[in-house]
Amino acid sequence: MFPNRKFDYSGSQCLKALKEEGISTVLINPNIATIQTDNKLADKVYLLPINTNFVEQIIELERPDSIMLSFGGQTALNCGVDLYDGDILKKYDVQVLNTAVEGIKLTEDRQKFKDSMIKCNVPVLESATAYSYEEALKVSKEIGFPVIIRVAYTLGGRGGGVAYNEYDLHEIVQRGLSLSMVHQVLIEKYVGEWKQIEYEVMRDFEGNSVIICNMENVLGMKVHTGDNIVVAPSQTLNNKEYHMLRDAALRATSYCKINGECNIQFGLDPLSDEYCAIEINARLSRSSALASKATGYPLAYMAAKIGLGYTLPELLNQITKVTSACFEPALDYMVVKMPRWDFQKFELVKRKLGSAMKSVGEVMAIGKGFEEVIQKAIRMCEIGKDGLVCNSDDYETLDKILEENPDGTINYLNTPELEKIEYSLIHPDDKIIFNVVKAIKMGLSIERIYKLSSIDPWFLIKIKNVVDKEAQLRKNPFDYREIREAKKLGFSDKQLSRCLNIGPEQVRDLRKKFDIIPVIKQIDTLAAEWPAKTNYLYLTYNGLYDDIDLHKEVQNRSIIVLGAGPYRIGSSVEFDWATVNMVFGLRHNKENNIAIINCNPETVSTDYDIPDRLYFEELTLERVLDIYEKENARGLVACVGGQSANNLVANLSKNNVSILGTSSADVDRAEDRSKFSKLLDELGIKQPPWKIFKSLKESKDFANREGYPVLVRPSYVLSGAAMKVVWSEKQLEQFISEASSVSPDYPIVISKFLENASEVEVDAIGSKDGIVIGSIIEHIDNAGIHSGDAMMCIPPWRLSRETMDIIMDYSVKIGTALKVIGPLNIQYLVKNNEVLVIEANVRASRSMPFVSKFFGINLIELAAQAILNKNLPHLDNEHWLKKSGFGIKVPQFSFMQLEGADIMLGVEMQSTGEVACFGDSFYDALSKSYLAAGYSLPISGKALITVGGKRNKEILQPIVSLISSMGYTIYATEHTAEFYQQSGVENVELVYKISEPDRQPNILNLLTERRINFIINVPSTSTIEKFVGMLDDEYQIRRKAVEMGIPVLTTIESTVSFVKTLEWMRHNSPTVKPVNEH
Repeated sequence: MFPNRKFDYSGSQCLKALKEEGISTVLINPNIATIQTDNKLADKVYLLPINTNFVEQIIELERPDSIMLSFGGQTALNCGVDLYDGDILKKYDVQVLNTAVEGIKLTEDRQKFKDSMIKCNVPVLESATAYSYEEALKVSKEIGFPVIIRVAYTLGGRGGGVAYNEYDLHEIVQRGLSLSMVHQVLIEKYVGEWKQIEYEVMRDFEGNSVIICNMENVLGMKVHTGDNIVVAPSQTLNNKEYHMLRDAALRATSYCKINGECNIQFGLDPLSDEYCAIEINARLSRSSALASKATGYPLAYMAAKIGLGYTLPELLNQITKVTSACFEPALDYMVVKMPRWDFQKFELVKRKLGSAMKSVGEVMAIGKGFEEVIQKAIRMCEIGKDGLVCNSDDYETLDKILEENPDGTINYLNTPELEKIEYSLIHPDDKIIFNVVKAIKMGLSIERIYKLSSIDPWFLIKIKNVVDKEAQLRKNPFDYREIREAKKLGFSDKQLSRCLNIGPEQVRDLRKKFDIIPVIKQIDTLAAEWPAKTNYLYLTYNGLYDDIDLHKEVQNRSIIVLGAGPYRIGSSVEFDWATVNMVFGLRHNKENNIAIINCNPETVSTDYDIPDRLYFEELTLERVLDIYEKENARGLVACVGGQSANNLVANLSKNNVSILGTSSADVDRAEDRSKFSKLLDELGIKQPPWKIFKSLKESKDFANREGYPVLVRPSYVLSGAAMKVVWSEKQLEQFISEASSVSPDYPIVISKFLENASEVEVDAIGSKDGIVIGSIIEHIDNAGIHSGDAMMCIPPWRLSRETMDIIMDYSVKIGTALKVIGPLNIQYLVKNNEVLVIEANVRASRSMPFVSKFFGINLIELAAQAILNKNLPHLDNEHWLKKSGFGIKVPQFSFMQLEGADIMLGVEMQSTGEVACFGDSFYDALSKSYLAAGYSLPISGKALITVGGKRNKEILQPIVSLISSMGYTIYATEHTAEFYQQSGVENVELVYKISEPDRQPNILNLLTERRINFIINVPSTSTIEKFVGMLDDEYQIRRKAVEMGIPVLTTIESTVSFVKTLEWMRHNSPTVKPVNEH
C-alpha cells in the first residue's frame, strides 16, 4: 500500500525486490501519477482508496499470504493498524512483513513510545498524553508553557504545533484530537533551541543493525525536519555525542523490534550532554529518501528483502556489488537537503515555520563543503535565487550599502531593519537562510545570530565565508585564483558575472580559458575505499580529476534526459513518471546510453539503477551545459521535465545543444502567448479576445471595451504563476504589477475571461507521421479553476459529438502547425457549443499518466519513438471513444498544514497531489476518487449551506432539495435559509455567522463540536469588493472546516457532483477491480 508521491521511490524499490524473488504482488495505490502503478512492477494494481473497507475487499478477492505496510507512509501504516485491530488480517490469515503491528504501535502511540523509551534507557522529554482539552491544559500547566503538541498517528507534524498560552493550546489540541485516529495528543516540553539529529537504522529479524546515515537539521528543533535544511552526515557533533546518539538509536530500535528500516529523531542540548528521543518512524520516511539518495544505499530495496526473511550479512551492497549490505556507509562528500515552499500561491497563509510541515518539495545537493552544497541547493529550488549572495533582487540594496560603506558592512545599531531582521531570526520563515546573510552583512556577530536563531556557529561561519568571498570578488579585478576559489564555494557563473560586471557567457569562456571546469565525482558508499560499480554522479570544483572516463566507458554518444527538479505546486510526481517512462521508452528503442539530470531525492528518476548515468545536479543552464559537454551527448530531451526543463530549451539551443523533439523555435511559438495567439488567428481557430499590453492605459481600455472579468496571463509560467482573473480596474492595476515581475523579458497578454464555460483538454503525441490523440479530457469544474486543481473525467461525459469532433480537428491543426515531435497538451473552453483555445503546452502534461493508464497506451513511450524519428504504431484518433467505463482524477491539497491559507480555488494552482480511480459509471469512479482524496462521504448527517447571490441559490435549489429529501438536516445562514424555506425545502434550520458569537446556534460551535458533516459555501463574485465582512466570515468557516477535516464545496459544479455522489452511494456499492479489468 503506497499512496503518497514521496513514497513512489520506496514502493518501486520494494516491488523490484519482490519481483527478483519471483513473488506475485498486488499493489493498492490511488496515486495514478506514480511509476509503481504502471504495469511493469506489480502483477496487479488497484487504483482504490487505502482504507479498511476497500483493502479488506481486495484481500478477500486476492487472498494474499502477507502484507507490507512500511513502504507507503502514514496512510498505509494507519490502515494496517486498523486491519490488525479489526481482526481482518487474522480472519484472512495475512502476515505483516517487516515490523510487526505491535512494534508499529510502540512507535505511533505517543504514550507507548514514551514508556518504551524509558524501558530501554533512552531519555524522553517531560510529557504526557491527553484525550481532551481539559487533560491537555492540566499537563501544560504542570510542564509550563511553551509546550509542543504532537498528534498520534499523523504525518508531517499534521495538526500539531507550539502553544505559548492557553489560547494557542485550545486551538491546537482541538484540531489535533480531531485528526488523530485514536484521538490522542502528546503535550511535551518545548526545546526549540536544541539540535535536531536523525539516524537511519537498518535492522533484520536476527537483530543485526547498522546505521545507514545520520543527519543534522540546521534550524534545530524549532522547525519540523520536513521544513528544515538538513545536512548529511552531521557536522557539529563531537565523537562522544555521535556515538551516544548512535547507541541510543540501536537500543530504541531493538526494543521496538524494528524489522527493516526506520528513522529515529533526537533532540540534543547544545550546551550539555542532555538528549532525548523525539519519535521513531517505523517505515520509510521523508528522511529515508534523503538518506537513501545521500549514501547510495537503497534502503527500501534492502528493507523489502529483510521483510522476506533475509539477514543483512546475506544481502549484497548494490553499489559495490561485492561487499555485504551489513555495513555502515562512509561518505567523502557532504549532502544538503533544502525544502521548497510555495507560500506565494496562497492567500492569507502564514509563512512562519514550526512543528508542522509546510514545504511542498525538496532538493538534494552534493559537494565537498557546506558553502558549495548550500549554494547549489538554493539554485536547485528554482526560487529566483542564484545562491546565498549575488542575487539579482538584492543587488540594488547591496550597491547602496557599498556606496555608503566601502567595507561592505553597516553599523547595525543605526539601521531601521535591525528589529525586523532579529525578529526573523527568532521566528524563522521560508527566507531564514537569506535573513542570516542579511544579518551578517548588517554586521551582527556570529554569536548574536546564534543566540537569536539557534543555528550552530559552524554553519554561520560557513555562510559568512560566502559573504566574505563576495566582498573580495567585488573589490578585486578579475583574478583566476579568486574565481577558482569562488567556484569551490559554490558560486555560479551568474553570481560571478554580477560581481565582475560581465555576462555569464563571458565568465564561462574565461573559466574555460583558465581550465576552471568541474570534475565528475562518483557516489560509492565506501568513501572510495572499494571499487564502485555504479554511475551515481555529481559535479564539483573541489577535485582534480573525473572519477569515470566517459570516453572509455561509452561506446556510442549519449542522450541526456532532463528531470523536473523539486516537487512544487504545478510540478509533481507526474513529471517524474514522464522522465522515467522516457528513459524506458528510449531503452525499448535500443538506446543504451542514457543519462538523467535531476536533483529531487523523492523521485524514482534519481534511483541509481534507472538511467545508465545519474547526475544528481542542478537544472541550470550552466550545469546542463557542463554535463552535455562532458558527455559529448548527441541530444537532449527536455519535454518531460515540466516547465523548468522547457524554459531551458531556447538558451540550450543557442549554445548548440541538440534538442530532441519539438524545436526551440516551435516551443517558443507555443509558449509565447502573443505568438501562439497569432498562430491561432492564422489557422482560423477561435480564442477568447486578447491583447498584448505595453502600458496600463492600453490594458484598461481593452478591459473596459471587452468588459470585466479579464484574465492577466504572463508567458513562460507553470501552474498559473501570477495569472489572475481581474474583476475591476483597481485589481487590474495591482495584478499587472505582480505579473510583470514573473517574466519581465516576455510580453503579457490580457484576455477576456469567459464565465460559466466548460474546460476541456487534449493529450496528444506528435510525430513525423502526424498527430496521435490520446484522449479528450473534460473538467468537472467550470473554467476559472486551474487545470491542476480541477477534477477531470475521461472520456468526456457531457460533451456533444459535434464539439468533440471540433476539438479533435483543432488539436491536429495546432499540433501540425507547431511541428510537434513528442508530447502535446492543449486546453480549450467550451460555451454554448462554441470551442475556443486557451493554450498549448509542447511538453508532457500532468494528465498524461492518467490518460495512459486508463487507455492502456503509454503516451510517453510513444513520444520516445517520435523523438527518435521512428514510426508510431497505428492508432485511430477515436480509439478513446471506444473505451467503456470512466476514469476520474481528483486533486489533493495541503491546506491543513498551510496555516491561514484560504481554500478558495482560482486560476493559480494550489493542489499538491492527485488521485484517480476507474469505475463502471461516472459516479462509481467519482465516489472512489473522493474517498481516495480524503473526502468523507456521509450517508446521513448535517450539511451547512451558505450561498451568495440569488442566481447561485436558484441554480442550486434542486440540489438543496435533493439533500433534504435524502434526510440530511440543512443548516443555513439567514438569507440562504430564508430563500430555501420559501422555496419549500424541508429540514432547513437557521444558524448564525461566526461574526455573531452571541447568537445561537452559531456556526463556530457547530464546527468545533463536529456537528456538521459537509459544507456548501458558494460565494458570489459580486461580493468580492462590496462585502468584505461577509467574505471574512466565509473565510473563517472554510478555514475552521479544513482544520476539523470537514469537506467544503465552493463551486456549483463540485457541489452538484458531490451531492449526486452521495445519492448514488445510497443505492450502489463502488466496484473493486484491478486496473487491467476496467
